[in-house]
Amino acid sequence: MATSAVAAGKIGVARNRKQQIPLGWIVDKDGHPTTNPLDYYAGGAILPVGGDQGHKGYGLSFMVEVLSGILTGLGFGIDPNGPHNDGVFMAVFAVEAFRPLDEFKREMAEFVKYVKDTPPAEGFKEVLYPGEIEYRTEQQRRRDGIPIEDETWRQLTGLATASGLAIPPSR
Repeated sequence: MATSAVAAGKIGVARNRKQQIPLGWIVDKDGHPTTNPLDYYAGGAILPVGGDQGHKGYGLSFMVEVLSGILTGLGFGIDPNGPHNDGVFMAVFAVEAFRPLDEFKREMAEFVKYVKDTPPAEGFKEVLYPGEIEYRTEQQRRRDGIPIEDETWRQLTGLATASGLAIPPSR
């Protein structure tokens, strides 16, 4: 999950599609709110979870950078001349060290049902649990393919060509 108001990839997609982004995602290099995705690449910043009131999201994102970037030695920030900035931190839990696994699974299923049974806010059809949108998107893309806008396809094929790789035919 992104610990920011939006994942950086969504800003890149908006840039490639030449679309504006929602207010509250980023600020420009002077700290002003903006809807222009190009402002991010010109020295702007992505806001933390919670936007301009996101001090808790900022704390969470700070710790993710420490665990995923600094601890792994792969860097932080977005300096294109810096380290890769693609570190990962994974925590693995032996659930049975805390409680019986079957009880945990049963209670998780009850929790998901509780969340799904919650009446949605006005203007929404349902309450979603974390990862549910991504799961549905994955199923749809496995069935129908992955849409790629022309600019992203141009970038990918340019990278493949520069690397001497064959470019698969587009559908």
